[in-house]
Formats: sequence, structure tokens, C-alpha cells
Amino acid sequence: PIPNLPSSMHLLIYFSCIFTIQKYYKMLQYNGYNIRVIKKKDNEQVCTVIKGVFYELGLPLVGTAYADKDTLSMYEAYRESRSIYYVVEKEGSIFGGCGIKQLSGTNENICELQKFYFHKSLRGKGLGKYLLKLCLDFAKEVKYDVCYLESTSALKTSHHLYKIFGFENLEGPMGETCHHNCDVHMTKKL
Repeated sequence: PIPNLPSSMHLLIYFSCIFTIQKYYKMLQYNGYNIRVIKKKDNEQVCTVIKGVFYELGLPLVGTAYADKDTLSMYEAYRESRSIYYVVEKEGSIFGGCGIKQLSGTNENICELQKFYFHKSLRGKGLGKYLLKLCLDFAKEVKYDVCYLESTSALKTSHHLYKIFGFENLEGPMGETCHHNCDVHMTKKL
């Protein structure tokens, strides 16, 4: 409880936060695609998109998001109040997604931009910029101080996008993500 506030004021603050966060849970549209928060029924399609990008680009399968147990159950992995995972969907098919979650292995107020993968048919349509902004806005709204991300040097196009959004390179990894094959580490102050 916040000291010196009547209980009705606590409720007002609580509901104000709930209504503010709810705007991130509405279905949005961009270039004919729906952008919405992941549902349980999306798990298989999201996993297929993520793993498909690894096969398509010949990325390492060990020490990356490919091998994460969360990749098989994305809906369950993003149930915490300060986490969210968006999917890009059209006519019932998932084409990509991106999420924000507390950085594993640290108690600091740092979130991680996670599992930002698009099917090749979705790339180059501006949806990456849109989704990245949506995720960063959510991270700010839930009061994270810093956003961290990991990538591989093979994904140069995405690194350019991150730099446009103000991410800066780090010398090494943060937290405990177990992604030893990710050789690019970046952060952005929120």
C-alpha cells in the first residue's frame, strides 16, 4: 500500500494502471495484418515460424532461442504481468511475433526483447518497426528501465532496425539466457 492514501485512492490507482495496460491487449491492424497478444492456440504456429527462420537462414540450433523450452509454449511463457508477446496474424495464420519479458538471471529492472522472428513473406512491410515500437512502449508502460536483446551477427538487417530505435552494442551478454551462440548484445535505456 501507498502510505497516507485512503483505500479508495489505492483502488483508483490500481484501476488506472489496469486501464492503461489494457490498451496493449487490443487487436491492432497494420498493412492488412492483425497484431494481437498471443493466445494458447497459437503455440504450435509461433513455434513453427521461429524454428522455420532458423532453418531458412542456417542459424545455430543450440545456444539460441531455437532450443529454448519456451519456444514450444510461448503463451505460457508470457503470462507474467510485466511480459507480453505479440503475434502478427492474417486469416488465422501466424506470420511472426515479438515479446518483452523480465531478463532471466537478474533482479535488476531490465526487460529482454525476445523471439522477434518473422516469416520471410512478412519481412520488408514495416511490421518489424511497428511491432518493435509496440513492445518498447509496453516495456516503458510497465516501468522497465532498460531493454536488452541478443542476436547473431548473421541477422544484420535487424541490427540496423535496433540501432534506429536507439539500441547500443554491449561487449558481452547480460543475465542468464543460455544463448551462447548469440554474439550480438544490445541495450536501450527506456
